[in-house]
Amino acid sequence: MNPYFLCLILVLYFGILYCVAFITGKHSTNESFFVGTKNSRWYIVAFGMIGTSLSGITFISVPGTIGSHGFAYFQIAIGYLIGYFIIGYVLIPIYYKFNVTSIYKFLETSIGVQAYKTGAIFFIISRVLGATARLYLVIKILQIIILDRLQVPFVVTTFIILLMIWLYTQKGGVKTIIWTDTLQTFCMLFGLIFCIFFILNKLDLSILDIFKEFKIQYPVHKIANNWYNTDYNSPLFLGKQIIAGMLIAVTMTGMDQEMMQKNISVKTKEKATLNIIVVGFLVVIVIILFLILGGVLHLFCIKNHILNNEGGILSGDTIFPTVVMNYLPGFMSIIFLVALISALFPSADGALTALTSSCCIDLLRIKNRNLSDTDQITLRKKVHFVFTLIFLVCIMVFYWLKNNEMITIILRIATYTYGPILGLFCFGIILNKKINSRLVFLICILSPALCFLLEESQKFLFKDYRFGLEILFLNGLLTFMGLWLVSMFRKKSL
Repeated sequence: MNPYFLCLILVLYFGILYCVAFITGKHSTNESFFVGTKNSRWYIVAFGMIGTSLSGITFISVPGTIGSHGFAYFQIAIGYLIGYFIIGYVLIPIYYKFNVTSIYKFLETSIGVQAYKTGAIFFIISRVLGATARLYLVIKILQIIILDRLQVPFVVTTFIILLMIWLYTQKGGVKTIIWTDTLQTFCMLFGLIFCIFFILNKLDLSILDIFKEFKIQYPVHKIANNWYNTDYNSPLFLGKQIIAGMLIAVTMTGMDQEMMQKNISVKTKEKATLNIIVVGFLVVIVIILFLILGGVLHLFCIKNHILNNEGGILSGDTIFPTVVMNYLPGFMSIIFLVALISALFPSADGALTALTSSCCIDLLRIKNRNLSDTDQITLRKKVHFVFTLIFLVCIMVFYWLKNNEMITIILRIATYTYGPILGLFCFGIILNKKINSRLVFLICILSPALCFLLEESQKFLFKDYRFGLEILFLNGLLTFMGLWLVSMFRKKSL
């Protein structure tokens, strides 16, 4: 496919997003930027949140993991669903009870101002790293399939993509991205389903034939029946993966300003709860589709002898774009490109908006300062622009580091940065004790540091056991225990 034509598709797609942003951003205020005036339709929010929950990393990386882990990612999806029920019936009622704009305001009410600021800081760190890792992967794919052929440097591609995202989010905020995410989720799902059935047709297989073919082409222990793992020493053990998926959903969605600022833009608590439960079921269904796509892609590579640089069957993050761009008709390149950027933008625009919101509300305390409405909007726009520049720097760092399975990196980042947030929220919900001490921030630094040392030393400490994503639970537990010890010490000293 001609790279200039693909570039035109990219520009036209962005033009549509900008038109939506222009329409929805009219008469916008700081309040509509942060929470969309709390008048969003729950089903629109639910559908749009699918794209934000999954993002480009799922679109590229999950199909690529089939060759190494089989369908084991499904175990995490089960945990996601459990986590969404916890969000719906535990966290959302709390957010509506306290009528928060930033969900971290709850930490100030239940624990103290230091916990409030600490939660916001860890969210900002986690979201910057997670969002830029996702962005890096998709921009890298765009670079390979289009921009390298036009001899455009990676840094220029990154700058242009971020400029596009900045332009259509800098005015409307949540009020805009609810609608743009809905449009993009539709495009992503259409591309996903179309690719599955088109490649199946090329292989002359039905969906029911896929799993029979797996048993022929792959060893049973590696792919065919690997929807679950019963080896408790393995990082992919069923129990570990379900618990990890549950905690990842609770933290990366329920304790994440980006995800919750969309959810609490719904008018009532009941509709917000219904919204998040529907999102949970839809996310699981879409993940299953991505796993099926990954299986179909691997079968296609086997039948057509598509190899990687080491001579093995092509796998990893590059399998999807390689097959579509080099072995399928030209119109599939267009469908893939639109679906890819539809997966890219929802997580990026939401992250940029949420980071701006959290920084303005939680750290700069914009609502408590004696500023006019015009000055508040000016300050918010400056913060929004600064985070765009931070995104540019972080993406370039990932580019220099390079990694072939970015979903592993993103989940690892989450276990360390969301662990303290998990501990803070659990302490605030369960014990609800005031701790106005700077030790709160120190505890939240030490907990992930101890987890990192433990994980790095596991070969020496344990014979066969290896940590997986359950390190997130341990991280949260250490934070909780540290806060409890500080609260007991302060009580005795009083």
